[in-house]
Amino acid sequence: MNTEQNHHPGPTSYLLPALDPLSGAPHPPPLPFTAPWCYELHFPRDPRGPGIARVTLRAVLDAHGLAPLVDRAELLASELATNSVRHTQGPASVRLQWLCPVLRVSVWDMSPDLPPAPGSRRTDVAAHAEDGRGLLILDTVADRWGGCAIGEGKFGPGGKTIWFELNLPAAPPPVGSALAA
Repeated sequence: MNTEQNHHPGPTSYLLPALDPLSGAPHPPPLPFTAPWCYELHFPRDPRGPGIARVTLRAVLDAHGLAPLVDRAELLASELATNSVRHTQGPASVRLQWLCPVLRVSVWDMSPDLPPAPGSRRTDVAAHAEDGRGLLILDTVADRWGGCAIGEGKFGPGGKTIWFELNLPAAPPPVGSALAA
């Protein structure tokens, strides 16, 4: 019996650098925990878009070791993405930006209409109302939020961006930890 045919990689073979399946070159090492990064997801005006944005956001934050921010970020991004799909006539996008220890999530859509500024609107919503609580949720859950209108230009459509920031509630992990790698 030829032992080479039945040879299986040893238990530590998964520790070797992953190789790109097309080029065979090793993948770069993961970003350090404190390094900035940005992901962006564009989606059409489709009721499935906010759900896809939620799943994507959760996957990105989990992959970067930001589990303490997932629930709040998911709630707020879902609220803003849902508003974009329900109240505008075009595509939308969700952008995640990490600037340790702050996560900024921005939602862009084609409507130029900005919501009232934080603290300047009525907060009384009828108990039986099906909507109207989104900005109250944003005020309550986000550490900071705001928005800006974007004029239409030669490089693309205008619209608006509504953003929120969440601060990481604890100090980043030590440099030598698994999350810092």
